[in-house]
Amino acid sequence: MTPRSLLTFFANARGLSPATRADRIDAVIELCALQAVLGKAIGKLSRGYRQRVGMAQVLLHEPDVLILDEPTAGLDPNQIREVRETIRKLGRDKTILLSTHILQEVEAMADRLLFIDEGELVYDGTVAQLNEQGKSLDERFAELTASVA
Repeated sequence: MTPRSLLTFFANARGLSPATRADRIDAVIELCALQAVLGKAIGKLSRGYRQRVGMAQVLLHEPDVLILDEPTAGLDPNQIREVRETIRKLGRDKTILLSTHILQEVEAMADRLLFIDEGELVYDGTVAQLNEQGKSLDERFAELTASVA
C-alpha cells in the first residue's frame, strides 16, 4: 500500500463521507508532511516516514486525545525535529500524552510533566516548576525516582 491508499482505506473504514474523506486526507498529508512519498510503497519508506503515515492515519478522525509512545525512537536528527514540530502543532488543539524515557524529548515538547516510578505518581507539574531548584531535569528525575534501599 501507499500512504494515500492506506489513508483512503482507513477513512472509508471510519465511515467518513466522501467530502469529509478528501478534506481530512489532504489535511493529514499536509500536517504530517507526506507529499513527497504519497505514491511510494509504505514498506520502502524510512522509519520516520512510516511513523508519519501512522500518525496521519490516527489523525484522520480528529481525535481530541493522542497517546504517543516514544514517537522519536530510532529517528535521525532531522526526523526528530520534524516529529517534534508536528507534535507541538497538534498540542495547540489536542491533549497529547507522550510516553518517553528520553528526557530531552520531555524538555522539547512537554508543557506539563507526570513522572511515574514503580506505578506511583512522583511528580505532576511543569518543567519550570521542576527546575526551580536550579537542577537539571536529569538530576530532578533521578532524585524523584531513586529507589530507597
